[in-house]
Amino acid sequence: MDRYNAAIEAYNASLKLNPRDEFAWNNKGVIFHNQRKDVEAIQAYEKAIEIDPKFALAWRNKGNSLDALGRYDEAITCYNKASSLDRTYSVNMVDNGNSHYDTGEYVAAIRYYDEAIKQDPKDKYAWYNKANALRMLHRNSEAEAAYTKARELGYNGAMSLLEMTTK
Repeated sequence: MDRYNAAIEAYNASLKLNPRDEFAWNNKGVIFHNQRKDVEAIQAYEKAIEIDPKFALAWRNKGNSLDALGRYDEAITCYNKASSLDRTYSVNMVDNGNSHYDTGEYVAAIRYYDEAIKQDPKDKYAWYNKANALRMLHRNSEAEAAYTKARELGYNGAMSLLEMTTK
């Protein structure tokens, strides 16, 4: 509902009662991330991780904030940690692939997207992002097949400029 300040106040009140609530710290970080306050978000995620070093979602979310700040290598480290803690969550692999994509490491990105697809063959975002990486490598027929699969699975987001040029 975009009532970020009220939510932060509620989490602050909750954390006064239980400062070791890793979920409250994580959720507070999500609110900061949604406000594009990623430095504050990272601090909240680090509190959650300090309380529970095996909290995969907090590692993933920290990676998202690092990625938003352009700190891709650190984001990749966080995504790898999240993936090592929860190998069944395909979005960890997609996020990792996205950071590699952002650094121009398209082959590595495709490996992560393929792992996400292996974990969840119906992950439309993995298929779509894989298509974008393939397109960047000029592997156009493979990219078009991956775009088609993403659309078959219900992807209806904005198309990339590269995808639009193949229509």
